[in-house]
Amino acid sequence: MKDLSFSRGDQDIFGRINKCTTQAGSDVLWQHVLQPPGSYGLLIERQNAVRFWMNQLTRWSSEISNGTLVMIGKFYESADGLAGAGHSLALGLNAMLQKLFNKNAYSFLRFSLSHLTDFFKGCKQLADLLQADPPLEVKRELEQMNTALQLPLVATMLNLRANSPQPAILRLSYRARRELKQTVYKLVDCYARLDAQQAMARATMENGWHLPALLPAADIHFTAQGLYHPLLQQPVSYDIYFSKTQNFLFLTGANMSGKSTLIRALGVAALLAHLGMGVPAANMEISFLDGIITNMQVEDNIFLGESYFFAEVQRMKLTAQKLSNSRYHLVLMDELFKGTNVHDAYECSRAVIEGLLKRSDNLMALSTHLNELSEVLHQPNVWFRYFYTKIDTDHTYTFTYQVKEGVSKDRIGYLVLKKEGVLDLLESR
Repeated sequence: MKDLSFSRGDQDIFGRINKCTTQAGSDVLWQHVLQPPGSYGLLIERQNAVRFWMNQLTRWSSEISNGTLVMIGKFYESADGLAGAGHSLALGLNAMLQKLFNKNAYSFLRFSLSHLTDFFKGCKQLADLLQADPPLEVKRELEQMNTALQLPLVATMLNLRANSPQPAILRLSYRARRELKQTVYKLVDCYARLDAQQAMARATMENGWHLPALLPAADIHFTAQGLYHPLLQQPVSYDIYFSKTQNFLFLTGANMSGKSTLIRALGVAALLAHLGMGVPAANMEISFLDGIITNMQVEDNIFLGESYFFAEVQRMKLTAQKLSNSRYHLVLMDELFKGTNVHDAYECSRAVIEGLLKRSDNLMALSTHLNELSEVLHQPNVWFRYFYTKIDTDHTYTFTYQVKEGVSKDRIGYLVLKKEGVLDLLESR
């Protein structure tokens, strides 16, 4: 999640897709991110649900807000102070006493019941979508809602008027607490799951993304046209072609030329596709993956006395374990073994890549400065691309963010150091 900037905040990917109307829906959406559909069939169901909501967003209920669910929670957590249903005369007396001496409690009851009524109304609006022939994942939730709405007490509350007399309010409050609690909580869960579905549909529409074509795992395929990173203000788009016969991308280029951004864009698009929603690309095809493995933002552990290099080795060990246990992964690697000298980094990277190339049922992408590795990796399933940096005769440089076929030989580290005035500062008195 950290490597792909997919955490719960505003300036990240989750913030871009979290169009939920309630916190409960947002929590469900985050669980979808942490645990996407576990099979190709379930993923197709999820995408069908998102596609359905893309066509039905105007019918999403406006009766229910996050405040609605908050008040419902407070209603069921509070006590009403009534020991039994009581006679109508007793309820009338209780209503009069509450109105005279406990106005806040009485106002709370009336306010809570109004929110509960709004919730039922919103659920009814959603349940009416059963007539629109929803896909299975949506239909299951709507049918549960529709069943609950048939309860006589729910029907009574749907007819509750704003000026209902105090005894009626107390009576409904008493019964709603004792007869509908579990039903309401189940309805809230249904609503939260639907909220997560419509959020993915809304994010797809508002961001101008497109639903990808989903293929079975054995196809081991990932192609995209116009793929870009969704967090950039002015992103550059790229075309990507992974297949079983060309499953390893060897990506080179100068520092800051765009390598890491493209690697992350691959991971973000793959994860969004496996949530069942749209992706930031003009069109995209991807086979079902068992997982996405990243080797990017590795950190040392000062408390355990582990060096950065050892942390890199442990991350690669975890990668090897996962690939040994299952197939069909997308493996993303950004500058392997930065924590050691160039010679060791070359030897370690070469050994690891040669091992990875034997795992032909996985898709892999590596960005690196070690372009010398390309000389020993000329295999049919490796495709070489580089980010072109324009270097003029006066040693000035321009990042074009264009991807070309081949391997980069650019060396601009010294030029960057000089351009930023570091050497001039060191030489000044």
